[in-house]
Amino acid sequence: MTPSKKLIVGLGNPGPQYRETRHNAGFLVLDALAARHGVSFRVGKNAEEAKWEGVTLLKPTTFMNASGSAVQAALSKARLTPADLLIVHDDLDLPFGRLRIRTGGSAGGQRGVADTVRRLGPEFTRLKVGISRPPAGWKVDSWVLSRFQEAEKSLLKEVVENAADAVEVLLKEGTEAAMGRFNGLDLRL
Repeated sequence: MTPSKKLIVGLGNPGPQYRETRHNAGFLVLDALAARHGVSFRVGKNAEEAKWEGVTLLKPTTFMNASGSAVQAALSKARLTPADLLIVHDDLDLPFGRLRIRTGGSAGGQRGVADTVRRLGPEFTRLKVGISRPPAGWKVDSWVLSRFQEAEKSLLKEVVENAADAVEVLLKEGTEAAMGRFNGLDLRL
């Protein structure tokens, strides 16, 4: 089944110094989806974009805290509404190895989501990728901008692949089906 027209946004920070950091979990998931579908990202005005079968993958090239402007522009350009939007992002409150799909609600402290909520309202779907809270002695800002630790890297690929699977299920079977399949999944077990 061909999915309906959707905008899938992965949140992260642009630039090689941020590649594979916790805050770029959304970018990692979109890279996996692009590879699966054999599409490449093209650099645009304020985002990198890749497309297949009515689906647009978008990685804003604004920094995380200003992601909403790129999301708003892409929705407008594609003539889509927030109901057609899925944002994939990191979440401190979820343990590493957990995913959660949710529609609506607050930004939960995630500033890229907060900027998008400020511009569009809260009624869009999010796929949260758990990155865990920082260990004692770490500041949150330093933690989210840090690279995954060696012990986490073995699980990271599985987390990213499962998040990409969740996007595929959401596109083909709907949000409820994806929630039922992935919200209880704990890859740490």
